[in-house]
Amino acid sequence: MRYPQGGGLTAERQQFREELRLKAAERFAQGEASSLIARDLRVSVRSVQRWRQMWDEGGPRALRSQGLVSLPRLSQKQFAQLEAELAKGPAAHGWEDQRWTLARIKTVIGRRFHLTYTIQGVRKLLVRNGWSCQVPTRRAMERDDEAVAGWVKEIWPCAEGSRRPVEPGSSSRTKLGSP
Repeated sequence: MRYPQGGGLTAERQQFREELRLKAAERFAQGEASSLIARDLRVSVRSVQRWRQMWDEGGPRALRSQGLVSLPRLSQKQFAQLEAELAKGPAAHGWEDQRWTLARIKTVIGRRFHLTYTIQGVRKLLVRNGWSCQVPTRRAMERDDEAVAGWVKEIWPCAEGSRRPVEPGSSSRTKLGSP
């Protein structure tokens, strides 16, 4: 399963889902229809059907939670060390600008802990530990608003091009002169 935040389920949410599956198992034993169970438990019918299949094959034990999909490769102590490294800023690690990217964080993890992460793995690690993407709250001091306004007036219209045909057209796909 994929989750929007990329971090998977929390322990509480995992326990909640397991309880739902076990409630469904009790109702499977009573012979209730999947659609009724799905409506009462407020889940999809397809989920109930999958649970029923698992229950048929392995009983209620098959519906128990299997635990975390993968164990985090950085311990909480190591993640705290990583946060301390990130707090020092990118300049302390050899980058000229003050912008952390996933690729840079991946490099810091490799240098500091001798672990290899993918870019997506770094994102999941950060999200799992409460980090989020950040957007600057203010504009850069170097920004030249007059230059931006001139570019929008002069260069952008040429680059964008015209969106409508110059001459009137027809909504018909056939040619006007065809029989």
